[in-house]
Amino acid sequence: MPQLFKVGSYVIYFWINESNPLEPVHVHIAQVRPSPDATKIWITRSGRCLLQNNNSHIPERELRYLIKIIEGRGASIIKKWKETFNEISYFC
Repeated sequence: MPQLFKVGSYVIYFWINESNPLEPVHVHIAQVRPSPDATKIWITRSGRCLLQNNNSHIPERELRYLIKIIEGRGASIIKKWKETFNEISYFC
C-alpha cells in the first residue's frame, strides 16, 4: 500500500486493491499499519475532505486534526493518486 505520510502513529495511504471501476480519490487512515477496513476519507474537487467511515475508531478530536492535515496536503495527494492509478474522479 503506498504510504503517503504518517502523523504520529497514524498512517495515511492508498489501498492498491481498489474497486473496479476505480472509486473517487480518497485516502485511508489506520493506526500503525494499513488495513482494508480502515477509516476512509473522500477528497473533493475543491480539496475538502468528507468522512466516508471511521472504521478505525479514531477519536473525534484526532480525526479532525488528521482531516485538516489531509486537506492541507490535498494537492500532493491528488497528484500522487494520478501517478498511482493513472486516472482520477471525485466524490463531489
